[in-house]
Amino acid sequence: MPSIEKHMNISKLRTGNTYQEIHAWIDDPGHKEERHDITRVLEFSRMFQEKYGEEAAREYVQHLADDLNGKFNHLVEDVQVLVDKTLAYFGAKK
Repeated sequence: MPSIEKHMNISKLRTGNTYQEIHAWIDDPGHKEERHDITRVLEFSRMFQEKYGEEAAREYVQHLADDLNGKFNHLVEDVQVLVDKTLAYFGAKK
């Protein structure tokens, strides 16, 4: 998952605004799991829309999408390593 700084840089490139408050709020260590809960995306996006506007709500959702992509990319890499090791173990891949 990207760091807060990377999320901010991506937001800055996309919108001209870092949305630091949003990225720091989402990744707050004491609440990170709760704030990445996609079953609450409507609740939290509405909160950001009311406080900062529609673009901010979209950046909240984009943060979640970027994190989801990052998690799955790591998972795919981990699975590939396991497959390669298993194939090498059985001599099917060197």
